[in-house]
Amino acid sequence: MTQRFLYLVILQIAIVAQVVGQQAIEKKIQTDLILAEDGSTIQLEEGTFQISQSLSMDGKKNMIIRGKGIDKTILSFKNQAGGAEGIKITNCENIILEDMTVQDSKGDLIKTMHVKGITFRRIKAEWTGKPSPTNGSYALYPVLCENVIIDNCTAIGASDAGIYVGQSKYIEVKNCTAFQNVAGIEIENSQYAEVHHNKAHGNTGGILVFDLPDLVQKKGGHVKVYQNEVIENNLSNFAPKGNIVARVPKGTGMLVLATSQVEIFNNKIHQNRTMGVGIISYHMTENKINDAEYDPYPTAIEIRDNDFQRKPGRVPAQGRFGQMYRFKLKFGRKVPNIIYDGILDAKRLDSSGEYFPSYRICIRNNTNQSFANLDAEHDFKNVKRDVSLYDCHLQEFKTLR
Repeated sequence: MTQRFLYLVILQIAIVAQVVGQQAIEKKIQTDLILAEDGSTIQLEEGTFQISQSLSMDGKKNMIIRGKGIDKTILSFKNQAGGAEGIKITNCENIILEDMTVQDSKGDLIKTMHVKGITFRRIKAEWTGKPSPTNGSYALYPVLCENVIIDNCTAIGASDAGIYVGQSKYIEVKNCTAFQNVAGIEIENSQYAEVHHNKAHGNTGGILVFDLPDLVQKKGGHVKVYQNEVIENNLSNFAPKGNIVARVPKGTGMLVLATSQVEIFNNKIHQNRTMGVGIISYHMTENKINDAEYDPYPTAIEIRDNDFQRKPGRVPAQGRFGQMYRFKLKFGRKVPNIIYDGILDAKRLDSSGEYFPSYRICIRNNTNQSFANLDAEHDFKNVKRDVSLYDCHLQEFKTLR
């Protein structure tokens, strides 16, 4: 009995010491983020560290925050008591985050805002449980930033988008993996972006390029998506109701919503059950548009030299898209790899009722190039499967500086 009592006392002391030690580490990290001088490096040691409050940094320049490696330095916010984000960086210039894992924050895992020059390198950002609407929205979340690089990162479990770049300029997302998110990778209202050599698999939607209304940066575009593997994105949508991504149907490979000047080429787009690539206007959401400066039409889109594969089979019946496919479109088991809603902007039409050349939708030289113009503007009454009308080429555009 005495030995057992002594063991319990020692165990309790060890637990208290561990908690105190974790609190000291958290305090040191936050103090370093506040007091570090411009140009310095903050080194995080190897280990799993329980963090109870959001970590924040504001107004710094030329800083590096470096761990000992993915799954070696782990910042866990599983028992977070204060703040929403795991790490939040604001109003900074030339910041590098690298070599660490960040887990289980209440809200976004790593958010950067108003940062000129932000690099995420070898970062894993994840929610470790099952996909859930209570997970945070974004794993890696640069917004209103410039010169964004996301390289060799992994994003898992986001209830909106794993890798999300919003209202930003000059962006490169490369060599990343995104899975078990609603959207694997999303470029939203952002300009001059390249998304390449990534793997998006097991999400609801693999790669999304969206322009939405009522945001500070009104217009995105000049986006290139190439050399990606977009495979089996058939996960049930677990986004909270009301989010725009809650409407993305499971089985979506890539989706372009209301963005202009997007080039999608040399990708492997395999076994996405609803669509390989979709091109749709914001009118398909049936949301009212109150933003007078918003352009709801996707224009100047080129889809070329991609490899599509899809086993014959019906589209999943859930959601609005599932019902539309089943009762309106009636594709059966021969679902097209590329769909276009066919809703046109009358102001951009020539005398024949087609877009002027600079606004055209171009589709050419894809493997398994099945296609449908849904004629959504006329209640799907005249669906067209002939892709030859879209055999064109758009003028090259620049993205990165």
